Amino acid sequence: MMQVYLDNSATTRPFDEVRERMRKIEDENYGNPSSMHMMGVTAEQEVRSAREILAGILKVREKEICFTSGGTESDNLALIGCARAGMRAGRHLITTKIEHPAVLETMKYLEGEGFEVTYLPVDAYGRLDPAVLKEAVRSDTILVSVMFVNNEIGSLQRIADLSSAAKEANPKLLFHVDAVQAFGKCRIYPKRMGIDLLSVSGHKIHGPKGVGFLYIDEKVKIRPVLFGGGQQKGLRSGTENVAAIAGMAAAAEILYRDLETETEKLYRLKEGFVRELKLLEGVSVNGIPEEEENLYANILLTAPHVVSASFEGVRAEVLLHALEEKGIYVSSGSACASNKPAVSETLKATGLKKELLDSTLRFSFSVETTEEELAYTLDTLRTVLPALRRYTRH
Repeated sequence: MMQVYLDNSATTRPFDEVRERMRKIEDENYGNPSSMHMMGVTAEQEVRSAREILAGILKVREKEICFTSGGTESDNLALIGCARAGMRAGRHLITTKIEHPAVLETMKYLEGEGFEVTYLPVDAYGRLDPAVLKEAVRSDTILVSVMFVNNEIGSLQRIADLSSAAKEANPKLLFHVDAVQAFGKCRIYPKRMGIDLLSVSGHKIHGPKGVGFLYIDEKVKIRPVLFGGGQQKGLRSGTENVAAIAGMAAAAEILYRDLETETEKLYRLKEGFVRELKLLEGVSVNGIPEEEENLYANILLTAPHVVSASFEGVRAEVLLHALEEKGIYVSSGSACASNKPAVSETLKATGLKKELLDSTLRFSFSVETTEEELAYTLDTLRTVLPALRRYTRH
């Protein structure tokens, strides 16, 4: 039986080169980068090299890269650190209704600290209108947070336009972007796009779990949320995970080496997969405009690696396990909430019909996904869907 992993938005398989790089560091360069002896100096050089690689990809300064334990910590540091640092200028924050829990739950926390948060609506395809954002900005707005790519339906936001609109209304505000699902799939240049803070996670790009980074423009005022030994200029205390940091940088370097070719391949895989899904009875695809003749152009308005599909008359959990029995691994939504059965706030925000909210699966690709794997998945769906619908209560 073929094994097909289509849950890459939850996590990815680390590249072989990444594992080899990390193993070498754990075996040979395992010193504490804060130590003054040669073992420490060597470890510190590994951290510096990783920072140089990531800064080069983003076209930013090395000192603007702060290593964290992952996307969640990066989001928390950006939002809490900047909200507390800027509270004298105002206490108004803006985000959207379809953000990752790492942003939405942090915003709720900040509301408890006395901040006011505006949660903006999106259209049927999960996109935020720059005009809607601009209208929501006030003189006391200090921070806007918008995710680059939605982790459930693949919505691709017009980040540069959104930042421009927000800063036209209030030039002093900060613009944060959760790029956990975008980094490694898109060219991202914070300086050109008006991004002041950018969150990234290692395990979404074929790197290790438990590591990420936050880009922080050198002009941004931010307070630490972790305290201790004062590493990373006091912004993020704690001994750096040298092997993981080096592994993340190695993964990023591999992905950006031939990004355009790999992205084009992913979009073509997505186009074929979506076209065949839409031919199945009772199946609809979310986040992509419906015009069949412009399907590829419409797909380009979304991320290359995420497909959200609703299966009328079949519960998502039932279909997920039916596919699992055939060696196909997918998700019913955000992995961060997969152990908490609940209706997706993202799907609700796009206006998806109520009867489809619990009938939606996410298929997410990587550079390792093949046409054969997707063909097998489609063949399996053609077999299992009619069988499952026969047992559905009406």
